[in-house]
Amino acid sequence: MKNDIRVLVVDDSAIVRKVLSEELSRERGIEVVGTAPDPYVARDKIVRLRPDVITLDIEMPRMDGLTFLKKLMKYFPLPVIIVSSLTKKGGKLAMEALSLGALEVISKPSASYSVGDMSVQLADKIRAVAHVHVTARTDAASEASGPPREMIATKALSATTNKVIAIGASTGGTEAIKTVLMGMPPNSPGIIIVQHMPAKFTTSFAERLDSLCAIRVKEAQDGDSVVNGQALIAPGNFHMLLRRSGARYYVQVKNGPMVHHQRPSVDVLFKSVADYAGSNAIGIILTGMGADGADGLLQMRQAGARTVAQDEKTCVVFGMPKEAIKREAAEKIAPLSDVAPTALRMVE
Repeated sequence: MKNDIRVLVVDDSAIVRKVLSEELSRERGIEVVGTAPDPYVARDKIVRLRPDVITLDIEMPRMDGLTFLKKLMKYFPLPVIIVSSLTKKGGKLAMEALSLGALEVISKPSASYSVGDMSVQLADKIRAVAHVHVTARTDAASEASGPPREMIATKALSATTNKVIAIGASTGGTEAIKTVLMGMPPNSPGIIIVQHMPAKFTTSFAERLDSLCAIRVKEAQDGDSVVNGQALIAPGNFHMLLRRSGARYYVQVKNGPMVHHQRPSVDVLFKSVADYAGSNAIGIILTGMGADGADGLLQMRQAGARTVAQDEKTCVVFGMPKEAIKREAAEKIAPLSDVAPTALRMVE
């Protein structure tokens, strides 16, 4: 069809190219216009076929996917979805790809992750990013080698041991969360985060953020305490909920049905925060597709929490914040650069 989203599949495995092409071709509004076994073939097909979205493996011969992605973002920027294997190496490479301009990451099918599940999620992500305007990058994305040492603890936060900041994000969220967490001082309230991401990739995501931020960042484990100066990231394929025992907040990491086709789900986290933290919480909803988190943020606000939504201009995909704003769940709407300062003012 004339208005279908045109997709180019880049993967060195002939089997993966065939499976992705067949599965995506069954999806409404998506046309696979071509496939490529390596970046050199992909380069020629991009020029000739003009795809709207590229799915990209990052472990390929001749030229690795990260090198190709850097060149693509410099000379021919397009929405890119990383399709990677569920390995520790694959997770680290995927995080680097997101920092270089890729918009989403999805895992290849495995014994616990069927082709059907993957194709539905991939199709949803393709539809979400197809109309994102990707700007050219003159240089590879650069990051500090360590936490920002100029960040100092503020006296105003020193006594806020009972506050909790809850953050939810999806498409484009890895870089948005990085921006927010890098704006947090070492004595910031405990932070709990749901980012839609496959299992194992969240480990690499947490490790990357921990190397960049003044606060500690780790992948959550069941029973972890929510403490000042630390952010806990929900592990992929598990829900994370806030719980309280006396004065101590902690997280419960558990299995369960998908909510909004997601596990972890932002709504699951936010609704638990409303129940257990109430007015002691600050809720933040960032860029992402769909409506996950909108109802939960409203429940938080109704329970007395302060709430913030990222504005449309700075969102990669204005889906989740838009739905929250429509429900009047967001007390404040802020550009990404002002989300952390807004949240900290709410804490004070």
